[in-house]
Amino acid sequence: MESSVIIRQYEEKDISSMIRIWNEVVNEGIAFPQEQCLTVKSGKEFFASQSYCGVAADEAAGSVLGLYILHPNNVGRCSHICNASYAVSFLNRGQHIGERLVQDCMKQACALGFRILQFNAVVATNLNARHLYEKLGFQQLGTIPGGFRLKDKEYADICPYYISLTN
Repeated sequence: MESSVIIRQYEEKDISSMIRIWNEVVNEGIAFPQEQCLTVKSGKEFFASQSYCGVAADEAAGSVLGLYILHPNNVGRCSHICNASYAVSFLNRGQHIGERLVQDCMKQACALGFRILQFNAVVATNLNARHLYEKLGFQQLGTIPGGFRLKDKEYADICPYYISLTN
C-alpha cells in the first residue's frame, strides 16, 4: 500500500474523509484542543480557511489516510511563524504517514514564505508525535504544566516545539 500513498493538496472530494479523520482525533480527546466535531458545513469552512491542507491519499484505493492543516501562528511581526496540526486515521497509524505529512508540511510552509514552524500544544503523553518531531529536528521549547485538558477532565502537560525552515 505504501507505494500508492501520495501527499497532495486536498480536493473537494476529500472533505468527508478529512472530517471523519479529524473527528476521530477530536473524539479521542488526547491531542487536539477542539472539543466540537466538524460537520460538513463547518468542515468545509475550516479546511478552506487554512493556508494549506495536505492529505495522504491512497490513490489506488481512492481513500484518504491522513491530513494536515497549515496556517499562520500569529499576525503582523510574528506572521512568519506558522502552525500545523496532523491527523492520521486510526486504521492507518504506524505506517509512517504522519512523518510524510510533517515533511510535506515543512516544504509547503517554506513555499508559502513561512520561516518557522511552531507547535503550541503537543501533549506530553503523545510520545509518538514527540519522537517524530525530535527525529525531524524540532526543538522542544519547554513544558507548560497542566496546559491541556483531557477528555476525562484531567490535565496533562504540553510541550511546545519549533523548527527553523531556513538554514
